[in-house]
Amino acid sequence: MRPPRPRLCRFEFPGKLFHDLPYEEEIIRNPYSVKCWMRYIEFKQNGTMSILNMIYERALKELPDVRNSIPHNLIWLDYCQFLVSQCKITRSRRTFDRALRALPVTQHPRIWPLYLRFARNLPLPETAIRVYRRYLKLSPENAEEYIDYLRSCGKLDEAAVRLAAVVNDESFVSKEGKSNYQLWHELCDLISQNPDKVNSLNVGAIIRGGLTRFTDQLGKLWCSLADYYIRSGHFEKARDVYEEAILTVVTVRDFTQVFDSYAQFEESMIAAKMETTSELGKDEEEDVDLELRLARFEQLIARRPLLLNSVLLRQNPHNVHEWHKRVKLYEGKPRQIINTYTEAVQTVDPMKATGKPSSLWVSFAKFYEENEQLDDARTIFEKATKVNYKQVDDLAGVWCEYGEMELRHENYEQALRILRKATAIPSKKAEYFDVSEPVQNRVYKSLKVWSMLADLEESMGTFQSTKAVYDRIIDLRIATPQIIINYAMFLEEHNYFEESFKAYERGIALFRWPNVYDIWNTYLTKFIDRYGGKKLERARDLFEQALDGCPAKFAKTIYLLYAKLEEEFGLARHAMAVYERATQAVDNTERHHMFNIYIKRAAEIYGVTYTRAIYQKAIEVLPDEHSRDMCLRFADMESKLGEIDRGRAIYSYCSQICDPRMTATFWQTWKEFEIRHGNEDTIREMLRIKRSVQATYNTQVNFMSSQMMKATTNATISDLAPGQLGLDDMKLLEQQAQQLAAEAEQDKPKLKEKILFVRSVIHPPTHLASFPLTSENPTADQGPYSQSVSEY
Repeated sequence: MRPPRPRLCRFEFPGKLFHDLPYEEEIIRNPYSVKCWMRYIEFKQNGTMSILNMIYERALKELPDVRNSIPHNLIWLDYCQFLVSQCKITRSRRTFDRALRALPVTQHPRIWPLYLRFARNLPLPETAIRVYRRYLKLSPENAEEYIDYLRSCGKLDEAAVRLAAVVNDESFVSKEGKSNYQLWHELCDLISQNPDKVNSLNVGAIIRGGLTRFTDQLGKLWCSLADYYIRSGHFEKARDVYEEAILTVVTVRDFTQVFDSYAQFEESMIAAKMETTSELGKDEEEDVDLELRLARFEQLIARRPLLLNSVLLRQNPHNVHEWHKRVKLYEGKPRQIINTYTEAVQTVDPMKATGKPSSLWVSFAKFYEENEQLDDARTIFEKATKVNYKQVDDLAGVWCEYGEMELRHENYEQALRILRKATAIPSKKAEYFDVSEPVQNRVYKSLKVWSMLADLEESMGTFQSTKAVYDRIIDLRIATPQIIINYAMFLEEHNYFEESFKAYERGIALFRWPNVYDIWNTYLTKFIDRYGGKKLERARDLFEQALDGCPAKFAKTIYLLYAKLEEEFGLARHAMAVYERATQAVDNTERHHMFNIYIKRAAEIYGVTYTRAIYQKAIEVLPDEHSRDMCLRFADMESKLGEIDRGRAIYSYCSQICDPRMTATFWQTWKEFEIRHGNEDTIREMLRIKRSVQATYNTQVNFMSSQMMKATTNATISDLAPGQLGLDDMKLLEQQAQQLAAEAEQDKPKLKEKILFVRSVIHPPTHLASFPLTSENPTADQGPYSQSVSEY
């Protein structure tokens, strides 16, 4: 059935009817065309509002069957915007509602933004609130927008309720990117700062619920709860909240936030009271309430270190250091100190402790000792010895401290009984490092306890009891080199010399190098002091045994002691043989010093001429820097003996290892020698040698540089044009490197060959012949340089 035709529009001025006819006829022909109605509306935009409203109403009535078409919502949008611009509040609201009822749900998102903007601009918050409530049923994810509007218009109670609902909704995702904690923090700020406007929520329960959820932000939440009570005027409740907070927080950051807020609250209370007192004209000194508040504030400040210590102990109750600090904070309060120590030893788990838990027991006992309560101190020590510590050393320290306490009060027998009890072998023996066994079964191998027992036995026990303690230490194989030395010296003091030497030998059997060094050194010294040369062969055997396998680092002292023995009680040639062995056996860093000692002792025993062979060997084996020094000393000795040619030959040899640029002292010394003992020819010869040596060093440097440049150039050519040299590039480089090394080896001066003594008129050779032990200078009547080289 054809729908009724639209009525013809009648206007107040019939003359204009002619202009509307085309649009009216088009609408009659196409009553369901949105474009026709839109063209008609655009044509009447400049007409009166009543006519335009009438056309909009006709269009919406004539289009009942095309509600799902997209252009339909445009007509509603244009119509709603048109009504909003006319400031017709009620009609606009009803039109928005009609649009929402007329359009499908999928088209509502186009209407709601305009509707909400219209509602927010109304001076009637209640209307906007109702609109938002309807809107949130469709789009609950936009709750933050509604909350912001409520806060802007002062509806804080409903804002808090909505915000609480958002926080409790775990599926809610903030469009502003806020985390759940940030939303919770906003809620806490909102309800704590506006206690008189938020009545629908239990503020205390909400914030305490946050304390269980957000354990990393306890400080802010506690401060928010206290702030709520402060703004509500419940100052005592706020103070209770602060006290509860500082006694429960577990981090320094949270404690600092709460404590600072607490102190600021007390300061503000004092300031307010002082201001009230001054306004009433009262005397501040007579105001008891003011005095009470001042005392409360001072006590709070004084409690801060103790409260902070409590925080750290809640953080780690097994922190031994913090328990000691807590005791110091209670200094002068014995009851609190006893309670603190009692709590500490009951709380700290030795297996989890940070620090030494045994120190708590020891300090606890010392506290009773300082207050002259020895029986209580002994009780503490007895309990401490039964604790299962993590380390044996902790239990050993308790036993030693127990014994030292008895010694301080001159209870020597009691101290001995305590340490003997500590070192008694348990019914179930265990290895010292066996962590599966309790420390009480392993403390019998603690060297700390045994050492103290040995000291006590030496001081107060008998010879046999002391000897038994040392023997037991050695049998348990827990002795140290110092224990061995102490045992031997103890036996020596009681004139048991052979027993002391046996103790040394038992220690030597226990240890290896380098730990055995101190034992050997003491043993050999004591043996020589005791017997001297009476048991020379036995002493030599001991020295040979000590030197067998001795590292070069420790050989010097033993060799010097051996040589001293031979010098005083043996043969001089044996001593020289020991010195010669020492120059080869000692560490390279001490070889130069050993040669100096060897030369000095040889000169004192046999005379300076005997040292020529030693000097020669030293020059051959020592590095250049020390060899240079030996040459100078050798040449000086020869010149003092009148062997000028020998000295000149030594200088000539040494010149081959003395770069004039680096060793100016050597050349100056040779120059002074030639000035004193030479002539013009010898000085000229010295200068010629100096130039030759300098040229040699320069040639070596230049040759190496040129070879390096050549090798680099060839490598570059090979890289740029591989294969053009006719050989494999890598083989060519290897051949050049081998040639370079061979040439450098040929040009290197042979510094360690034998010295040749030559006359000044003969060019000094590079190679050096051996020094003869005796020689005489040529006499004047024989003519200069008449002796042949072979005579040297």
